[in-house]
Amino acid sequence: MVHTPSIHNSSHETPRRSPTTAGTSHGGKFEIKATPQEAMKYDFVTAREVRKTTTVMESIGHLIKSCLGGGVVAIHEAYMDCGLWTALVLNVFLGFAVSYCMFILARSAQKMYGRIQVPKLTYPDLAQASLEAGPWQRLKKYAMVFRYAVDVVIVVDLFGSCCVYQVVIARTLKQLVEQSNEVNDGGTPSIRIYILGLMLPCILICMILTLKYLAPFSLVADIFIVIVAFATVYYGTKNATKNPLEFAIFNNNIAGLFEFIGVCVFSMEGVGATLAIENSMTEPKKFPLVCVGGMSMVVAMVMTVGFFGYWGFGDKAKSPVTVNFPWEPFPIVLKAFMALMIYVTFALNFWIPFELVWHYLKKRHNPEKYYIWERVYRAIHVIGITLIAFTFPNISKFIGLLGSFCLSNMGFIFPAFIELSLVWEEPGLGVMKWRLWKFIIIFIFGMILCIVGTYTNAKELIKDVFYKNK
Repeated sequence: MVHTPSIHNSSHETPRRSPTTAGTSHGGKFEIKATPQEAMKYDFVTAREVRKTTTVMESIGHLIKSCLGGGVVAIHEAYMDCGLWTALVLNVFLGFAVSYCMFILARSAQKMYGRIQVPKLTYPDLAQASLEAGPWQRLKKYAMVFRYAVDVVIVVDLFGSCCVYQVVIARTLKQLVEQSNEVNDGGTPSIRIYILGLMLPCILICMILTLKYLAPFSLVADIFIVIVAFATVYYGTKNATKNPLEFAIFNNNIAGLFEFIGVCVFSMEGVGATLAIENSMTEPKKFPLVCVGGMSMVVAMVMTVGFFGYWGFGDKAKSPVTVNFPWEPFPIVLKAFMALMIYVTFALNFWIPFELVWHYLKKRHNPEKYYIWERVYRAIHVIGITLIAFTFPNISKFIGLLGSFCLSNMGFIFPAFIELSLVWEEPGLGVMKWRLWKFIIIFIFGMILCIVGTYTNAKELIKDVFYKNK
């Protein structure tokens, strides 16, 4: 539901679809300081100064809460746009693809530790190091550009998530106020009025500067999302009017296909949390176990909400999934709790990208006036988020756009490129250059998702907002 923060990494940490992605932990350049043989002997675990490490099971828990993004409450609508059975199969495939790219990112970082003799890195650090300490001399000068590209994608992704959360809160509140089973964004007042009404409350909660006051709510949000999944199974099964086998395998809608891919990836993506979790593990070389265990649970959760949400509520399903639940005491409590939890996690998701932006903005101001300027910029950013949510109040299409643009890069293209830079010379490209072909396949998939997915989702979003009634 939210990308909640993990506070155990030394750099900036990212809220959930990311305990740690942003980061300005390294101030200088990265250089190769060891031969391949010496790099293999580097004990980065001993060199780390981590006060409290996590076991494999604890790391699996962190990964699960980091991966379950806000898209999970809209995945059923994406299933509807794609087709029940095609979506189900793609859900499994995308879960594997996301998991594998998280794995290669962690493995690349562990190779880089030895080469540059540094015990841990953030995602932006690794991106920078992959070019500065990489094999391609002509690309070294673009190392900071690569780092900034990772930073920008993180900021867009998480601020975009905040836009989604505002719409989720507004739609839930609208239904509660109207006390209706129907979900209608129009009427008087419309969904946009509710979004504007949330501007001041969101500004106020984002004035909390200490993350420790917000982080405990992440555990409550984790428990809540499990309850929502079980409730979706119950009410979906109870409300279903036809056999799942009667649903179309594919809805013959290319736009719907790419919307589904974007929403699905957004719902499961945890690549931003990968290095934060790996950096804090007692036995970081067991990260593959964490990846398999955690992502299996994440994929199962997303499939559950998607399958039962679409099967139960059919073509009239709306996001978030809780608004489709009947007007009964328990669902009403769930709806109200949904609005409250998303409100708190809005602040959690806002915290990390703003910290990254503030790192650059504060250089323009006198340190004695940081107190005032930080609050001014926080308010400006929340206003900007609110205006975007006001303009584009379509949850699933907005999530599809974010997933297609941000996570095609951060989740697929960037990790594949970083891995290629590390294997180019040592151990090489392998028999028939299979490592190069693997990169090309991941890169092509990422580019198709980025270009076609971003275009189709943006087109449908604009069409839904500006041409729906024409």
